[in-house]
Amino acid sequence: MTKKNLVLFVFIVLKFALQYLLIDSGYDLHRDEYLHLDQANHLAWGYMSVPPFTSWISWLIQISGNTVFWVKFFPALFGALTIVVVWKAVEVLEGSLYALILSATCVLFSALLAVNTLYQPNSFDVLSWTTFYFILIQYFKTEKPKWLYIAALVFGIGFLNKYNIIFLIIGLLPALLFTPYRKIFTQKKIYLAILIALIIVLPNLLWQYNNHFPVIRHLDELTSKQLVHVDRLDFLKSQLMFFAGALFVIISAIYALLFYKPFKKYKPFFWAIICTLIVFTCFRAKAYYAIGLYPIYISLGSVFWGDILKKGWKRYLQPVLLIFPMLFFIMLYQIAFPNKSPEYIINNPENYQKYGMLRWEDGKDHSLPQDFADMLGWKELATKIDSVFLEMPNPDHTFILCDNYGQAGAINYYSTNKQVVAHSYNADYINWLRLDKEIIDVILVKDPWDSDRYRTKETPLFETIYLADKRINQYAREDTISIYVLKGAKVDVNKIIQNETKKFLNK
Repeated sequence: MTKKNLVLFVFIVLKFALQYLLIDSGYDLHRDEYLHLDQANHLAWGYMSVPPFTSWISWLIQISGNTVFWVKFFPALFGALTIVVVWKAVEVLEGSLYALILSATCVLFSALLAVNTLYQPNSFDVLSWTTFYFILIQYFKTEKPKWLYIAALVFGIGFLNKYNIIFLIIGLLPALLFTPYRKIFTQKKIYLAILIALIIVLPNLLWQYNNHFPVIRHLDELTSKQLVHVDRLDFLKSQLMFFAGALFVIISAIYALLFYKPFKKYKPFFWAIICTLIVFTCFRAKAYYAIGLYPIYISLGSVFWGDILKKGWKRYLQPVLLIFPMLFFIMLYQIAFPNKSPEYIINNPENYQKYGMLRWEDGKDHSLPQDFADMLGWKELATKIDSVFLEMPNPDHTFILCDNYGQAGAINYYSTNKQVVAHSYNADYINWLRLDKEIIDVILVKDPWDSDRYRTKETPLFETIYLADKRINQYAREDTISIYVLKGAKVDVNKIIQNETKKFLNK
């Protein structure tokens, strides 16, 4: 093993170790993780919430044992591969060993540590952006058509993971038009690359078409309920935080793309970062949507600094530049990870509030960061559902209906009873309703319970209705979840659920 490979191996090992050490054992999985894991039981070419790639990884997790270790392994793996791609980009740019170490340090000790703690499409999204830009560097350096075709492959896979990668292309197009590389639009190779990308994404596009483009409904809901609360200035401020320890490297990369002669052929990257940030800002995007934009600039900036500091007294500044990402990690360690108990955060909210960690998607401050609050109380809910289910007189004809995908997914993940299958009208679960058996009894998981609805809708339909249990956790995002039992259906419940499903799908 060469010296370079040994150093890279150390960074990868450290990356995996940190990802497992930065989560306190008192937290459950995150609400979104349960939905993604449940997709393994409903493999398809698309979903209301995400494209299909995540479901394939969920299937791998399932056949590997479906344990928390494997749930956390894959985002850690994608984070480690991001370090590898950044490292390889430095090598292609002919950077020194110091440039390699600087780039890996900047990526390792960054907000990606927080991103890679959760099993969501975001980790692979960052890897997709970084890999696409790396392939673009290869093309700018050689202008060999094969790199365009590989870039098309990377884009296609990235698209099947998260539609966010479309913004990469939107920002890149004007960047090419502003430089001599605009000539590429007159060449056949670019259109062959586009064809390759279309072939890869076509199954998902057909799925969207056959299902009346649920992604549009999802985006409409996202825009009206979440993105409307995004302040454009806050979005731009947040960009400074993701790689704050590497900010000097990223800024120097932008400077070098304009004035550093060895980077002359990579000038489209100067316009790409500007155009992409403008597009994200105009669309009121969530701050983390743009994280994948920055790792490749760390590669460029690290090579630039490696060249500047390689001779004379400047060599003594090399360790100094490595300290900044580590100092940033120390700051991140205090607030960005679920490594402290909810009680500690509630009693020491100052730093969390100072850096906007307590602001949720509703635009208001709460007692815990939203992602942390979304990792509490789920296992207890599943345990209570199992206990209630054991008391049901007709287990084969008992239907579990939840308010949202977090409840349904958590029950399906943590339940130890194979007969327990939770459903919901929320998110992808509306397409997974199992109505193959007559429904006699229903377990309703409600947050909160609407007493008027209870009197007007449920009472005439069942012989007996009672509150079976409650899951109460003052720190959870859903602090109280009621579990109601509805026994002895007087009507055709299957038909009612089918009609309700149609209503939701037609909204």
